[in-house]
Amino acid sequence: MKKITVLIFLLLVVGIAEAQVRLGQSRYTPSRPVNILELNYSKPQKFRIAEIKAVGLTTLDETAIISLAGLRVDDVISVPGDATANALKKLWGQGIIGDVKLLVTKIEGDDIFLLLELTERPRFSRVEFTGVTKTQESELKDKIKIRGRVVRDDVLSTSQRNIRQYFVDKGFLNAEVKVVQERDTTLPNSVKLRFDVDPKTKVRINQVNVYGNEEISDKRIKGKLKNTKEHARMHLVRDIWSRITNTTPKSAKEAIVYRNVASDEEVKLYINRTMKLNFFNSSKYVAKEFKEDKEKVIAFYNSRGYRDAAILSDSTYRFSENTINVDLTLEEGVKYYYRNISFVGNYLHSDKELLDRLGIQKGDVYNKERLEKRLNYDPQKGDDVSSLYQDNGYLFFQIDPVEVMVEADSIDIEMRVFEGPQVTVNSVTIQGNERTSDHVVMREIRILPGQKFNRSALVRTIRELSQLGYFDPENIEPDMRPNFEDATVDIIFKLEERPNDQIELSGGWGGFFGFVGTVGLVFNNFSIRNIGNFEKWRPLPVGDGQRLSLRVQANGRQFQNYSVSLTEPWFGGKKPNALSVSFNHSVQRQVDFFNQQNPGQEIGFFKITGATVGLSKRVTWPDDYFMFSTALAFQIYDFLNFGNFFGLSYNTGKANSLALNTTVARNNVDNPIYPRFGSNINLTTSFTPPYSSLNPNIDRESPDEERFRWLEYHKWMFDASFYTPVFGSSKFVISGRTHMGFLGSYGNRIGIIPLERFVMGGDGMNFNNFALGQEIIGLRGYENQAITPGGGAARGQGGAFGGIVYNKHVMELRFLVSPNPSATIFLLGFAEAGNNWGQYADFNPFNLKRSAGFGARIFMPAFGLLGLDWGYGFDSLEDINPALRGRSGPQFHFTIGQQFR
Repeated sequence: MKKITVLIFLLLVVGIAEAQVRLGQSRYTPSRPVNILELNYSKPQKFRIAEIKAVGLTTLDETAIISLAGLRVDDVISVPGDATANALKKLWGQGIIGDVKLLVTKIEGDDIFLLLELTERPRFSRVEFTGVTKTQESELKDKIKIRGRVVRDDVLSTSQRNIRQYFVDKGFLNAEVKVVQERDTTLPNSVKLRFDVDPKTKVRINQVNVYGNEEISDKRIKGKLKNTKEHARMHLVRDIWSRITNTTPKSAKEAIVYRNVASDEEVKLYINRTMKLNFFNSSKYVAKEFKEDKEKVIAFYNSRGYRDAAILSDSTYRFSENTINVDLTLEEGVKYYYRNISFVGNYLHSDKELLDRLGIQKGDVYNKERLEKRLNYDPQKGDDVSSLYQDNGYLFFQIDPVEVMVEADSIDIEMRVFEGPQVTVNSVTIQGNERTSDHVVMREIRILPGQKFNRSALVRTIRELSQLGYFDPENIEPDMRPNFEDATVDIIFKLEERPNDQIELSGGWGGFFGFVGTVGLVFNNFSIRNIGNFEKWRPLPVGDGQRLSLRVQANGRQFQNYSVSLTEPWFGGKKPNALSVSFNHSVQRQVDFFNQQNPGQEIGFFKITGATVGLSKRVTWPDDYFMFSTALAFQIYDFLNFGNFFGLSYNTGKANSLALNTTVARNNVDNPIYPRFGSNINLTTSFTPPYSSLNPNIDRESPDEERFRWLEYHKWMFDASFYTPVFGSSKFVISGRTHMGFLGSYGNRIGIIPLERFVMGGDGMNFNNFALGQEIIGLRGYENQAITPGGGAARGQGGAFGGIVYNKHVMELRFLVSPNPSATIFLLGFAEAGNNWGQYADFNPFNLKRSAGFGARIFMPAFGLLGLDWGYGFDSLEDINPALRGRSGPQFHFTIGQQFR
């Protein structure tokens, strides 16, 4: 038995030795794939790649993966060696492979057969969110954009971080985001990705603490932190109430501060800590906005002479779970003043001329912002130092203020001037006017080839292009391309067209009245010339700047109005002389809805049919912002059993009006939708022929049919609006307006006509009032037509309805929410006062009906300017209508279009 065992052992030893000899002769032929990483790197051998394959792929292309590895058939490589190691690195570097092995499947002589064994990373098939709104979900998907990408840890962490930052930027500092992956069985090698978001409550700023400020109060500094506001609170009221109810304080200070004696400063500090009424300001904390606010604080200090002001430190720390405190430590430094101001390098203008234009004198407080504005560009005044040169062609003019000496609290400034050559305009071109013809744009351009460069003409051109209404005023950019060697400049006006045709659609059902609706179309860039050119129909012919307006308004059978007008702003094509033609027809019927035999039977009507032809012209005196226009208007007033609503003694007949309307206007506002600068002043007069002087048989005793067969009157309307930015921001604008009107007669022979009078109150529209033969004046906070003599129960009893003299004053604070041309939005707060009198003897400009409130405006090119206001009327209208006792109270008003009056 032992001999057999020894014999078997010897046979095994001989077999193993023989295998070793064969392996040495043919290198090695593995019986299974061998991972190259497992081979001995100390003894690499040379091989020719005879074959290379890839397995384990589901969505990736085998040929592409092999190409990415950098290994090709017939390449001679060392195994193991750099080529195989680099191949693995390249595949790993693509980020699309979960696992990869390079295997040797067979060796025949010097040929080697390789196999790439891979595992693909799964891909994101879709992304879902929980805990967010539909709008937030849409915005988040735009931010991360990972659908179809390979699942990688860095992609997940970046997406998670971006989502959390999205909510942090909105004030949700405690937001949490969790990532959940689920396999998607509907697609191969795919996973669904879900972000579970918990925004939690917004973190608001409890208190902003300012330290180190001695010269400027906390209130002023906090006012400059536009986007870093303390949240609203009213603890002061609660504290005072608890003190007063429990004790009888000896003074107001004692009621506020818990001590017998309190200084004014302590009272201010306590009120500031316990009372904040900024309900309309956001109090969320956003780091980026806080950084911008800090820069505004330093700029404010610089504008007050504190040139060296700096923020030493700032910090935020938790006050409660959902609130934080913000600390700001300042160093104000010394308050500086201008001492000596000198000019160097100026040859065209003397030091005195430049100093006068600068408007800064020795001893003035150092103000870096004002200095920069007065040197380079002052948009409000336009009379800065640069304009002195650039309006005369010196485009390359530069002026550099250098502080040559700072001593104690005084600064010496040396103005280093480079005047440069006088520049000529070489070319002026336009881009972006796809709908509007070139000649319509070019005729508004004030700076032309061959002229000396003029900055004021360039600014005026931008303003004129804005006023057209065809282009976005915020994006009119002149691209200046100066050539110093030739002393020329090429100017390209880059324009962005916006839709400016408008449609007005409203409708409903009014019971007995039938359909109530309005259809209005305004084509602001119409072209008669292109009617036969169907390529210019969009959907009507456009491009020549003509204005076509069509409007139909109806309230069943009771009221209809039809109007059409066409305006050619450059009649003749050479000068800005506008020709306008309009036609209108209105009918207001009296209908018997309670007639059982024939309900809705017409028993009377009042019709107005009229036509107007007008011509307006731009004039250059007193300046070229003025416009003079005149129009001839003819109207026929037709009554049939209409009653005596206008104070006429007859209810059937006709009256005619032929009036010459003249308007003198000056308009230099910078933007027609949201003006920031400028004014709009308008005086309109209407005169009819003095028919009573031509017919001695007509006087006050004559029948109304004879007295008013041809209406005899003169009317004066004055409107003025002024705009100026406030709070150092172009978003806040103060608008002040005043309006007044007078209706008179030529002597007392026939008196003042009962038509064309003033009707005041409400939203300033005749929407749903269907008033004809009247001038509608709005006054928010009161009902429509409420401030009108002869109204109420007295209307229709023989007295004239409407005033013959009115005045109105308005003050608005506006805030621009969105300058987007597709939806320009601004908010406003207003206070206004006005009144309407039926006799000149009753006129008292100080007896006004007052109101205040707030509202919003949104301009959409397709619909024009839409407005919603809430107004509160403070005064009684008992003196106008005895039935209207007590305050008017709150009223809502809706407006369409610019309400100038």
